[in-house]
Amino acid sequence: MNETIAVVGAGISGLLLARALKVGGAEVVVFEKSRGFGGRLATKRVGEATFDTGAQYFTAKSERFAGLVAEWAAAGVVARWPGASAHRWIGRPGMNALGRFLAEGIDVRREAKILQVQRSDGGWALTIENQPPSEARRLVLTAPLPQSLALLRAGGVALPPALADELAALTYHPCLALLLTLDGASAVPAEGVALADGPVRWLADNAKKGVSSGGAGAVTVHLSPVFSAEHYGKSEAELAALVVPGIADRLGAPVVNVVVQRWKFSEPVGAYAPRCVWLPELGLGLAGDALGGPRVEGAAMSGVELAARMRAEGGG
Repeated sequence: MNETIAVVGAGISGLLLARALKVGGAEVVVFEKSRGFGGRLATKRVGEATFDTGAQYFTAKSERFAGLVAEWAAAGVVARWPGASAHRWIGRPGMNALGRFLAEGIDVRREAKILQVQRSDGGWALTIENQPPSEARRLVLTAPLPQSLALLRAGGVALPPALADELAALTYHPCLALLLTLDGASAVPAEGVALADGPVRWLADNAKKGVSSGGAGAVTVHLSPVFSAEHYGKSEAELAALVVPGIADRLGAPVVNVVVQRWKFSEPVGAYAPRCVWLPELGLGLAGDALGGPRVEGAAMSGVELAARMRAEGGG
């Protein structure tokens, strides 16, 4: 068994943890099931338009996270949202730029979907879809918590009963995102619009945000947790018919294309007070937004804090 630390998930939690452990001298490999970096710090191109599809911005409330954000701003991968509150930060040119930046210098194996994790010879064996298995001495799971717990169950790994019950109780709201390409400039303000009632929770024009070029409106519409849960399986045409007429005046130009991004694990309902889990007897850690808090900062600091714990206790 080698001394590698395997990290499942290349979202901000997993990438920050991997970077911190690597700086400390550890050998780290990150496994990511998709082709991109950053998890919900996601950007997608649809035809000539470009959309931030997941997290639209983030804030920095703690001094520690603010220090990281200042470093990213100096590197040119984040900036303040044009025209919005000075407290809102966005990726440049899109939200996924931060994930790409954090992945630099890290061994990230993309399109590597982990199917199960098992205890093996004092370490861990990872079963990977359509790829040879991998082994590691220690394992950190940073995917959405239900997915991480499913990997452990699939491999027959039992957590301490009280901890297992606490983690199983943490759930997520889904979010449907409509990516609307318009025939002309939108009427959505540059700073975006948050709505309190109805099916729509958020609208942002990616052209005015600086993410999409070309002049036409490229509007991301986030639907509310209740509406998203009720209509999660509906088609693009069905969702557009339900939603677009009610926001047509806010859009200000005809919709010419609709794409749906489905975020099944969009927003944790609660959080785990310790912010991360480290079980040295198993060589197992868990981090992410359901542990650290429901926003980008919570996910980030969960990974940072777990790395510190692992290094302090000889696990990284």
